[in-house]
Amino acid sequence: MPRPPHGDDPAPTLAEVARRAGVSTATASRVLNRSARVSKEVAARLEHAARELAYVRRRAASARETGVVAVVVFADPLQYHADAFPERLLAGLRRSVPGAEREPAVFTVPRRSRRPPLVRYLCGGHADGVLLVGPWGDTALIRLLHAARVPVVSLGRPPEPGTVAFVDADNLVGATEAVRRLCASGRRAVATIAGPPDTAPGADRLAGYHQAMAARAAARPAVAFGDFSSASGEHAMQWLLDQRPEVDTVFAASDQMAAGALRTLRRHGLRVPEDVAVIGFDDAPVAARCRPGLTTVRQPVEELGSRAMELLLRNPERGESVVLPTRLVVRASG
Repeated sequence: MPRPPHGDDPAPTLAEVARRAGVSTATASRVLNRSARVSKEVAARLEHAARELAYVRRRAASARETGVVAVVVFADPLQYHADAFPERLLAGLRRSVPGAEREPAVFTVPRRSRRPPLVRYLCGGHADGVLLVGPWGDTALIRLLHAARVPVVSLGRPPEPGTVAFVDADNLVGATEAVRRLCASGRRAVATIAGPPDTAPGADRLAGYHQAMAARAAARPAVAFGDFSSASGEHAMQWLLDQRPEVDTVFAASDQMAAGALRTLRRHGLRVPEDVAVIGFDDAPVAARCRPGLTTVRQPVEELGSRAMELLLRNPERGESVVLPTRLVVRASG
């Protein structure tokens, strides 16, 4: 397993990599910089040693600032362009750096893609800091950025506490308050269309639903899953109607999924909110365009971007965090 740099442990040096691979430091430098040809066996030993030690080339301390902040969005490219969240986030990022002192450079990365070129760019002195957006998966990238001494902030709670500084909205409390409102309205069967449970927003919003439902001793949870997209909300709503036709209330973990759920309900001739009440999450532009207008939990996306940039430019400690409150926006749907 690669050795993760923790606490005050020094980052691995080129000499350590060379020693583990059984070559000279000069040879290791030339090979890792792609400036010399060696046998495949030697190259493989060096690459294996670098991976084991989590070694990355680091900028010299005297290197000039680049003026670029890399914003790495882990999402399917089609979903990225269909969602207003990234543009609102970038507006917040730019708002926090008046005078164009830093320019965000956006990279869209499918969740399960191979990332060596991206890692070389991020760790190679091309950006003054890195903002990770979306489900970035394991901590390998985080370890490499720390080893390269590149400031990094996650937009969203990291899967492992203390691995990276982060900025997030209070998804748990926001979801709990939304579901409590639905429960208090006298509805009998409160369901949820949850986001992916391996993402922090998906897990926290689902936990909020269960927390609110736990206060209703006779309530039986009904959970369908989507991927935050509108199409997944349509499919999840259909599944709920097939499995639990008595459902009269739905909390969707994103406005896009709520909009999809509304389309399915219309196809079935069900009225909102008379037959089925619906609440979403995000207060994205689509929420106000829905008919009826969508009641939703507002997360302050632009402020999330602004606070993330401010935190990043301070080169934060790994455990630092900023959690912003959410607010219920009541419209006609629930």
